[in-house]
This record gives sequence, structure tokens and C-alpha cells, in this order.
Amino acid sequence: MAPSESAVQGAPCWVSLTAADLPASKAFYGRVLGWEYRPGFGLDDYVEALSEGEPFAGLGVKGHSFGVPACWAVHFAVDSVDRAAGRIRERGGTVAVGPLPFGPGRVAWAVDPAGAPFALWEGPREPRWPARGGGRRLGIELRTRDVFAAAIFYSQVLGWDTEPPERCTLRYEDDQVFVDIHGRTVAVLHGGAVEEAPDPKVRPRWQVVFRTSHAHLAAERAEAAGGAIVTGPEETVSGLATLLRDPEGTLFSVAATTAAGPEEP
Repeated sequence: MAPSESAVQGAPCWVSLTAADLPASKAFYGRVLGWEYRPGFGLDDYVEALSEGEPFAGLGVKGHSFGVPACWAVHFAVDSVDRAAGRIRERGGTVAVGPLPFGPGRVAWAVDPAGAPFALWEGPREPRWPARGGGRRLGIELRTRDVFAAAIFYSQVLGWDTEPPERCTLRYEDDQVFVDIHGRTVAVLHGGAVEEAPDPKVRPRWQVVFRTSHAHLAAERAEAAGGAIVTGPEETVSGLATLLRDPEGTLFSVAATTAAGPEEP
């Protein structure tokens, strides 16, 4: 990850794909979204995806080699990955891998009580989320069964809405929870019966939404490259989004860059 202003503690700071076949994943997302890549942390099995020359996501096999399933994981910045991992266990979640060293910092992959994977990041360098992730390039949404239980879990683990002023604050609107930093939305939590979705592979998850000026074309390219269109396009908080599955079965969404979203700082 490129050096930048530190992320607000408890905030989403990065997204990364855990893949079984890194060259194939690079080729797929490069074809679908036009990404270019550069080595991440100087590792052979981890790269940063670039959009307009700026890094905003990572792809690697590191987590998969430790048994983490193929998925897009949202990373949250924490003061201490060890303390946060302990809070996850105390509150019914599971720490699947780590904490362990990763590049200039430390990381842990975890699963919340509903089964949604996510990651913790502790380190001196994090992309500043509103610039790297919010607004026109990327959005994240938690799809889970009980949105209020999820809000309590993540608040207790990450310090949301509990240690002002440098923490995320929460807004509750229409059975949704909005996670804000300085008045800008950086994540949205949705409730609903995801376990009863028509597709049995759709489970509680942090949904990553990539914004592109050619969302319809990206969906067509995904099918042509061995992926699949799961649902959509349908209206979401991130705009009109299409849910896709890559060749390894990992879910992600694409939406138009013109969709309403958090403003750039």
C-alpha cells in the first residue's frame, strides 16, 4: 500500500482479494475493470491494483495459503490487531488466521458471528479511505441477517461510535446503519434474509462495489472471461449495481461512477 495519511482507527482502510490462482485473478479483473498492477510490499504473491495510477485494492494468495476462502475482504484499521482479535473472540466471532506480520504491518482474517469475512490491519501505512475507497471508485456494504446485532458487534470490536472524536459514527435510517467519518459515509450495513436468497452461495458478506464508467460493459466482460452475472442491475445505496461472480466463485459488484455516493474530501 502506498504511504498516505493514516486511516481513522476502526475505519475501513483497504480491500483485498484472497485468490487461489493469482495470475488468473489478475487477468480476469484486468479484463473486466481495466486494472493495472504493481508488486505489493515487494512480495511475489501479492499485488496492488491500480486505477488511474493510484492503488486502491490488493490481490494475493497469502490468506488462501492459510485456509482463508476466496473472497473480497474489507480491512479495518486498528490500534492493536491483537486486542481487536481478542474482542472478536469474546463477542462470538472467529479469528481464522493471524495475527501475523504482513508487509510493514500486521493482519488478521476473521469472520463475524453471522459468517461474514473481514480483516484487521495494524500498521504505519494505510490508504486514507475517503480518498482511496469512498466516492467514485469503491463502496462497501455489509449484507447480513440482523443489522443491529452486526452494528453492535463491529462497534465493540472496532470502537465505532464509542470513542469520539477520531472514530466512526453511526446513523440509523430505514433499517440500515450508515458508518460515517466527518459526515461522509464510508460503509453501509443492511439487514435481511440473505440465507434465504435464491442463490444458496449468497451468504452474509461484506459486499465490495467497484464503480466504473462502463458498468454494463464490465458485466458483459465478466461473463466472457468465465465469471457470471448473479443479480441485477438493481438499485442499491452505491447506485445501480450488478452483482457478479468471478471464476473462483468470489462475489463482487460493479456500479456506474455517476451513482450518488460519498463525496471526495
